[in-house]
Amino acid sequence: MRYKIDFSYDGSLFFGYQKQPNKRTIQGEIERVLSSINDSPVTISSSGRTDRGVNALHQIAHFDFNKDISCFKLKGALNSYLPDDIYINEVSKVDDDFHARYSAKRKTYSYFINMGTYNPMKRCQAFQYCKKLDVNLMKEASKHMLGKHDFTTFACGEDRRSDKVREIYKIDFNLSKDVLTISFTGSGFLKYQVRNMVGLLIKVGEKKESPENVGKLIEQKDRKKIGITAPACGLTLINVEY
Repeated sequence: MRYKIDFSYDGSLFFGYQKQPNKRTIQGEIERVLSSINDSPVTISSSGRTDRGVNALHQIAHFDFNKDISCFKLKGALNSYLPDDIYINEVSKVDDDFHARYSAKRKTYSYFINMGTYNPMKRCQAFQYCKKLDVNLMKEASKHMLGKHDFTTFACGEDRRSDKVREIYKIDFNLSKDVLTISFTGSGFLKYQVRNMVGLLIKVGEKKESPENVGKLIEQKDRKKIGITAPACGLTLINVEY
């Protein structure tokens, strides 16, 4: 029996999503509880791995279960035994050919930047930049990131995948009470890609890089030329579409 789960988490106290020996991870916690309910080991497959400190509003994973349990009961059992920084939003039964990663069509990540007074209550949900940025320049620069590109410029050096072509469908900006939200919707993302794109947009917003140069930087495929990687705390996986 294959199940799909939609879940949220605060990533601040985890060593990332992926299971690691002797470290607290999101995958490890969920598999621990599922294995206990199933009375045998359970491995989950997610839509993708988030970095240490990154949050999720709607992460998706699937797993195969020996037991046929109602979705309502399984959701209740999971939320009863999982730690408070993980919550199962929904459980559903799916066909055996469903795959949380390979069946996904689009993903949306949002990055939150506080440009106002430092807010300790939001330090794990938003980058406490605490300075003004030129948002109009950032919007202009983001247009060069739209479409299908080889995003090697924004990839982490640890990402060994040879195919770094991805498509960005839209980039939205929203400013509310000094908090700037930049949302990226695409076919998929490389390791650190969104954080590196935000790092370059911040550089543009500081007027240290021109919007017109962003397209050239993408074409050069040189990570060293774009500057900082934005902190993980500002990034949240918002949604995965199938």
